[in-house]
Amino acid sequence: MRSAEFNKEHVLRQAMATFMQYGYNKTSMQTLTKATGLHPGSIYCAFKNKKGLLLGAIEQYQQDRNAQFETLFSQHTTAHSALSALLDVIVDECLNGESGQVCLLTKTLTELEGQNDEISSVLANNLISFENSLAKVIQDGIERQEISAKPDAKERAQFLAMGIYGMRTYAATQRQADILRQLSDRLLATVLT
Repeated sequence: MRSAEFNKEHVLRQAMATFMQYGYNKTSMQTLTKATGLHPGSIYCAFKNKKGLLLGAIEQYQQDRNAQFETLFSQHTTAHSALSALLDVIVDECLNGESGQVCLLTKTLTELEGQNDEISSVLANNLISFENSLAKVIQDGIERQEISAKPDAKERAQFLAMGIYGMRTYAATQRQADILRQLSDRLLATVLT
């Protein structure tokens, strides 16, 4: 049997966008075949089933976001400027109406919580990875003595992640630039104080 040839990253990004738009349960295989350009047999051969395609899309999403954050953080020399730039990106995504489209992890976790342990575990691990990235930036700031050592980097990163998730949710109904930027500034000040 000949294996299907396709651009796996492209297919996973198309699947990712489809899952973010419709959610896992409302995404049909017909919708996925249309979005990815693959025949159902190719999807089943490459990913086994819709769940396998979702897990692949989550992995691609995490790789893409990690690369985005790594690039963003590498452009800044202080924890304050790096985290401020991150929050600016998130506020811009919220203002552009992308907040519901931007976090496959939280959207899928909310939708599937308690329905599939494997997916929930993968999502939780990816969210912890995001917190760890934030903690590293904060810890670097602590070590450069830009930030006090208490509370520790992990606690600050957890608070920041919670604030980011909350801001995305809040922005779904309150998409006002001045308010979101004010909340973002207050969140950053609280994390770094």
